[in-house]
Amino acid sequence: MNISVLDRLKIELNHKDYFKDEEYTMYLSENKLTAADTYDKGTMQRNLLFTIIDILEAVGNDIDLMRKIEDPTTQLSVAECYKLLEDRIQKIKDRIATLPDPDSEDDISNIFMLFTSDR
Repeated sequence: MNISVLDRLKIELNHKDYFKDEEYTMYLSENKLTAADTYDKGTMQRNLLFTIIDILEAVGNDIDLMRKIEDPTTQLSVAECYKLLEDRIQKIKDRIATLPDPDSEDDISNIFMLFTSDR
C-alpha cells in the first residue's frame, strides 16, 4: 500500500486537525521529509517521529489550541492534557532511541541494536 508522508503523519496524529496541511508540510520539511513522497518506514520513520514531536510540542505550547482540541467527554483540564502530551512525547523519544540512525557514522548505534532487538 502506497501512502504519502503527509497521510502517514496524519494517521500517527489520529487525524486530529491541529494544523493545516501547509503547516504539517513545513514541519515535515524541517525534518528532511517531503509531504507528497511515498512513505517508506525503513528510511523515514525516525524523521516522521521527530516531526510528530515537533507538532505535539507546538500544540503543548499553545493553550488556546489545547482548549480547542480538548475533548468535552473526557473532562480533562488543560494541565491534564498537557501532561498526557508530555507523556506521549517521551514515549516517542523512547521509540526513536531504539531505531538506528541512518545519519550516524558510528557503529555504536548498530551494536546497541544487537541488544535491543526483539529477534
